[in-house]
Amino acid sequence: MFATTDLILPLAERGIRLSPSQVYRLAAERPERLSLKILMALLDILDCAMSDLIEPVAAAGPARAAGPAGKASVAGGAGVGGLRPRRARITRSGNDPSS
Repeated sequence: MFATTDLILPLAERGIRLSPSQVYRLAAERPERLSLKILMALLDILDCAMSDLIEPVAAAGPARAAGPAGKASVAGGAGVGGLRPRRARITRSGNDPSS
């Protein structure tokens, strides 16, 4: 394939309808999002493996530290700022223990 528009017909044969500009952005630029259906179609059309198209990159995010029992926890504990989650109490109607 020499032009990105060469992908339009093979994608359409697999039920994926994209405009020429969408196909160009998909092939020539780094896409922000990529559906699994389109990825699988591209792998089939180009007869390649996922590692040929995608280079894994570590995402920048908050540092995680090991918590109790080996579970990962966000630095600073659960919650946001001074807010902490509270356990919900579910009761049947008419059986409210607070009344």
